[in-house]
Amino acid sequence: MADASCSLYRINRALLFFVLSVGLRGLAGTSLRAQSNESLESVVRSVVSAEREAASQRPPFLYTSIETSDRTKGHVWTERVADIWEGRLRYLIAEDGHPLSASRRAEEIARIRAIAADLTSLRNSRQDQQSDENRARQMIYLLPRAFVFEDGGREGDWVRINYKPNPNYVPQTFEERALHGMKGTLIADSRSRRLHQLSGALDDDVSFGYGLLGTIHRGTNFTTTRDLVGPNVWKTTVLDVKIDGRIAIFKTIGRQQHSIHRDFHALPVDISLPQAVALLVQ
Repeated sequence: MADASCSLYRINRALLFFVLSVGLRGLAGTSLRAQSNESLESVVRSVVSAEREAASQRPPFLYTSIETSDRTKGHVWTERVADIWEGRLRYLIAEDGHPLSASRRAEEIARIRAIAADLTSLRNSRQDQQSDENRARQMIYLLPRAFVFEDGGREGDWVRINYKPNPNYVPQTFEERALHGMKGTLIADSRSRRLHQLSGALDDDVSFGYGLLGTIHRGTNFTTTRDLVGPNVWKTTVLDVKIDGRIAIFKTIGRQQHSIHRDFHALPVDISLPQAVALLVQ
């Protein structure tokens, strides 16, 4: 039972970070061509291949995040975020539309400086983030094998591809089973081969051990939208996630998040942690 609980917990994290991973990295490559002799599967494979090439690229940025989620306990948090090599530092500046009081702002600044000063904790956090991102990339790489595709048409420069489970694919893990139950839409820019939007949803429950070990419920869904924020750099601008389920015994798993990211500013590639903290809290 403990192994099953851990596996289903990983599903919860994998689904979310599948979305975050797609949302936080750009796809490099040549333009998508609407060629009659090019299958939709080959187009998806080329996009996934480009994601592999771009996985190591993570230019530092400063941006504003407006989020309502389990993490914010239902409140609307406005945060300045420094996304740098060492990790992602968040500085809360307003809650439910109201700026923080002077005392709470001082507490936030002290918290961020304490995080930055604890290199061991920061490294561990970064390692956890990399593990989640690696798991997410594995899920992304599953797309060409686990799904079949339908032409959704074109809208200006956008190429729309609908996907649904490939009935001939046999999932190898709990995580793959959860992802394989999804159907949704991928939208890419035809000129730059960048991913603009990815959405998916479960139409049916995905059960493990005939439901005795757990279930990811129908209605679990995600949508991530990305836009160009700098030369050849695309970032997540809107993120919606809803994960609903149960694991043995009667423990609910769930995650809900709505985020808007805006006001992106590129940071120097060689920015230091103290410099990033100073910019974040100024």
